[in-house]
Amino acid sequence: MLPKIAKDALKKENVDIRVMRSGTLQFQEFMVKRIPSPVGAYPVLFVDKFVDMSELLRLAEEYQLPISAKNGTVFPKGKTSKDFAGL
Repeated sequence: MLPKIAKDALKKENVDIRVMRSGTLQFQEFMVKRIPSPVGAYPVLFVDKFVDMSELLRLAEEYQLPISAKNGTVFPKGKTSKDFAGL
């Protein structure tokens, strides 16, 4: 079950999220991208900037969605792409 904040992000197709980058809090615009996989396409919140992996992990846990940046993609703890296929 997705939290309300994640459902809103998927409906809007983009969302401004407060992110710690280079020691300062900034609002970054994350876009929803659909990534194809063998079990079906799954949504990822994507930003075209470098973000610390620890910050990406925090966001993935908060939104319960995969989060992607230039330096990598993270999933919420205990979940894989097949858990998000078809959202």
